Order: sequence, then structure tokens, then C-alpha cells
Amino acid sequence: MIDFEIIEKKDCMGCHACSNICPQSCISMESDSEGFWYPNVDNDKCIECGLCVKVCPVINKTTVNNEPKAYACFNNNEKIRLESSSGGIFTLIAEQIIDEGGVVFGAGFDYDFELIHSYVETKEELAKFRGSKYVQSKIGDVYHQVKEFLKKGRKVLFSGTPCQTAGLKSYLGQTYDNLLCIDIVCHGVPSPKVFNKYIDYRESSVSSTTRRIAFRLKDEGWKRYSVSFIFNNDTEYLQTFRQDLYMRAFLKDVCLRPSCYACEFKSLHRQSDLTLADFWGIQNILPEMDDDKGTSLIFVNSDSGHSILDKIKDKIIYKEVDINQAVKYNSTAIKSASYNSKRDKFFADLDSMPFDQLVNKYCSDRMGVVIKRKGKSLIYRLLKKIGLLRIIKGVYKY
Repeated sequence: MIDFEIIEKKDCMGCHACSNICPQSCISMESDSEGFWYPNVDNDKCIECGLCVKVCPVINKTTVNNEPKAYACFNNNEKIRLESSSGGIFTLIAEQIIDEGGVVFGAGFDYDFELIHSYVETKEELAKFRGSKYVQSKIGDVYHQVKEFLKKGRKVLFSGTPCQTAGLKSYLGQTYDNLLCIDIVCHGVPSPKVFNKYIDYRESSVSSTTRRIAFRLKDEGWKRYSVSFIFNNDTEYLQTFRQDLYMRAFLKDVCLRPSCYACEFKSLHRQSDLTLADFWGIQNILPEMDDDKGTSLIFVNSDSGHSILDKIKDKIIYKEVDINQAVKYNSTAIKSASYNSKRDKFFADLDSMPFDQLVNKYCSDRMGVVIKRKGKSLIYRLLKKIGLLRIIKGVYKY
């Protein structure tokens, strides 16, 4: 038996590197009460090789020394751009890899809407990886599959969160010239259990199963995106992200994995070759590249990243920007999510409360409104007491 007990859950991000590396297949990834995966060791099979400890990217941190460049860009193909979460750049890079005989790994929904990592070898299949999915994906044995393709000399594009990329690099244990890694500016990963509860809630409200889920429809523009469910009874749920129950819980940081509140991989110095994100704040930096159809922010972190970007440059509109200025409006690139003090109570009530009541209870802004109203009332009384209220009213009268 090896010393592989997870003492604090914040120290494990569920990257699956340990389960992929185990030569005895004695490590399984099992869900806890919150729905997050953690390693479970079958001590009867364990040969105490220690590979699981050596491969953990949290225990064995990698220092990256690079000088990333930042670009604002979007795809010239407006159809692909509108189908993508931001500027449609991932599709172009993935198509380039496939044109060169490679394979593309990414996260997509299966038939039961579990988000899993898998690979595709044709451009037609890339649609399953396109667009944001706000839930933690399951890696499974994908790292092993990546290694097998690399050993055969195939080009491989792996896309995932920064921690999943770190897990892959640690698992591989060496550099491969035929590997390209793309990570994202990640806010944090919500619980798959919470996501399943939300799907159940939506399906019960229309008495139908789900056919398609989209988190980032641009029907009202890129900045005011909508969540959409299309059901098998041909009905649709459509709501802007600020009003959608699941997105409210996600953006309130009430349902994220414990490791996301102290992320070890938030940095401008990343192990990936490219980092993709929405370019929030583009209207303040390059307003000429903001038409509210989606603009991507790209960090180019390596020579391989520069090389692939150069290959697609004729298919994109792009301009270099100051990386520090870009991060000013996209601070999640370097800052972890703030811990929500209501998180534990949210999960404690997850199994017993209807989803809408749960979110309204723990993700409401009503207290903030009350405080704001009380603050205004105090200011009003103070101005009246010192005689300034009459003067102010006089000024506004004229």
C-alpha cells in the first residue's frame, strides 16, 4: 500500500493521470457525494511502484519559463464563428491537424449528456467539441490513447482545461514534437452531479428527454449569450445566461470543484502551446474587432503555438495586443474563483430540494438589494439632517 490518500480535496483536480499511469489498473476514479471524481486505490492489487505519486501534477509541479504573446482574432468563416463560443479559432486549428493526418482530442457530450473526452479523425466530427460546456469532463483512459497515437508518429491535438493538460504532460513524461496542446482560460469546473440534477429539472418541466444542449447561443449576441435545451418533443428552453438557473449557480461559484478555489494552474506561463478564451473587454482595447459575434483571445505559449497560428493566419482576422492589458479584463487567466461561503449548504441540500428552489435560495441577490436600499435610505436621512437635501433638489430642478 502506498501513501496516496487525498488529505484535502482541494489538492486533487481529478485529472485521471494516476489512473492512466497505474500498471496494475488498481486506481479507479470514483464520484464523491458532490459528484466529483477522486482516485480510489485497490490495495490488494497495488504493487507499490509509486508511479501514481510521481505522475501527480500537483505533487510534482512543473515550472514554465516562457514569454507568451497575446492576440485578438476571429474566424473569417462567419457560420463557424457563430456556432462557436467566441471567435471560432479552435475549429481552424483542429482542421489543420486533421489535414496533416492527425487526430483531435476534446470534450463532447455522449448520448446521456455526460461530458467525456474522446478523439475524432474527421472534420465532420469536430462539431461535438465546438462550444463551451460548463461541467467537468471525464478523461477516462484518454492519456493512454494520446500516447499510443504519438508513438505511431501521428500528430495529436489535445484540448482541455489547464489541469487536464498538466495531467497529460506529466503522464507522458517526455516531450513529443507531434503533440500540440490547447488549454482554455477556465473559470472553474462545476459538478457533473449538479449538471445532471439540472438536466432532470429541465426534462421534468416539459415531460421529455433532451436532444441537444447549448450553453453559448448567440441569438442575442456574443456578450448576452443564451442557454438552450432542445427536447425530443420538439420544444425548446431558451434563456439568457444571467437568468438561467444553472449558469447562476456556476457564476456564483457555488458548485465548483474544491481545487478550483485554489487552482495550481492559473498562470500566464502555461504548459500548453496555445490558450484560448473569450476576449472580454475587446470593446475597450480594439473596438474595431468587436461586432458582438465573438472575438477570441489567444495566448501563444510556445514555438509550436506560433507555428500552427502561422498556418491558419490567412483564415483569420487577428491583431497582437498587450498581454497585461488583455488580462486586465480576463483576470480568470491568473486568478482562482472566489470561495462561496454558501457552497457546503448548497451541496447539503442538493439531493433534497427542487433545483429551482435550491438556486434561488443560495444564488439570490436579494440581500444585496436590501443592503443597497438601506444604504440609500441612510444617505437620504443624512443629507436631510445636514440641510443638503434641499440644495440638491434645487440644483436638479434647474
